[in-house]
Amino acid sequence: MIPKQPTYRDRLQPWHLIRHLPNCQRLTVARFARRPDAESYLNALRRLMPAVPHTIVFVNAVSVNETSVPIPMQLPIER
Repeated sequence: MIPKQPTYRDRLQPWHLIRHLPNCQRLTVARFARRPDAESYLNALRRLMPAVPHTIVFVNAVSVNETSVPIPMQLPIER
């Protein structure tokens, strides 16, 4: 994957809901501005698809210059 400058939209919605796929791949299902919104959506997905693993990730940029690279950070989810 080629690193890119985070856009304004990327900075507005740093909470990503991802679905884990085979071979260490992932798919971004939805993006949110607030973590409680992401948690609510995750709870709905868990009720609809209990066998499919999903995770909430916070994606942040290191700095706001031309060499910034998004860093995904996985945060624990309370059940």
